[in-house]
Amino acid sequence: MQYTTIADGQASRWGVLRDEFVYLAPADPDWPASLLALITAGGDAAAAYGQRLVEGAGERRRLGEVTLAAPLPRPPRNIMCLGLNYAEHARESQQTKGQAVELPQHPVVFTKATSSVNGPFADIPLDATVTDQLDWEVELAAVIGRGGRHIPAARAMEHVFGYTVINDISARDLQFRHKQFFLGKSLDGGCPMGPVIVSADSIPDPHDLALWCDVNGERQQSGHTSDQIFRIPETIARLSAVMTLEPGDIIATGTPAGVGFAQDPPRFLQPGDVVECGVDGIGSLRNRIVSSPALRG
Repeated sequence: MQYTTIADGQASRWGVLRDEFVYLAPADPDWPASLLALITAGGDAAAAYGQRLVEGAGERRRLGEVTLAAPLPRPPRNIMCLGLNYAEHARESQQTKGQAVELPQHPVVFTKATSSVNGPFADIPLDATVTDQLDWEVELAAVIGRGGRHIPAARAMEHVFGYTVINDISARDLQFRHKQFFLGKSLDGGCPMGPVIVSADSIPDPHDLALWCDVNGERQQSGHTSDQIFRIPETIARLSAVMTLEPGDIIATGTPAGVGFAQDPPRFLQPGDVVECGVDGIGSLRNRIVSSPALRG
């Protein structure tokens, strides 16, 4: 099942994407009001609601007639992310910084602010007063369906609702200047997501998926989730040992080699550039970089 959210005027509506149609949930108190509410209801309940939609319980619209938003336009908490989780990306990052190559022995975890979430085909704003080193990072993300604490790795996949694609847009100058990741990863609009959340039962093995990123039609990243250093079950176990995971939590699992700052010379995104990121079996994002004037409070 492919779950999605559309922008409908000032509001948003969730539905199921099948073929060239979006089947939208009715505005009815007997139905979950949002995709987050559906996820919280649980996988079996979500599947039942989804099946009812495609059988005619809701409104059907052609895909070309709607605007897809991020599946979770405002997640309940910051997006949790893994850094340096692909060996070749860890090597390119450390070599570019002049550091000795050493693969992480433990997951490198950071977060992106919820305000960074952006639509799968929306523009990405670039404020030149804040950064001139905007970089791309295609990632597979897991969405938690059933929360919990101290989840063992052997049972961790039972807690995954589904998977989506994100582009972990990064302001490298902020990231390196502040000696931590949060500011450089949390730019408004700097986390395109979607176009759908594919239910876990539709992805037999999330560690057997190709992922890629193109900039202006030129392939920059080409990787495979089998190359992750820390896989999803271990990551869930490590995170839940510290904190209670909740329905709707998003865990981005890292990016493969090919990012812009590690190229010679470094390459960063400019206004007018188009970035496309995809993961096999889920879909792809397509976002244009646009110049954004500084906003004053």
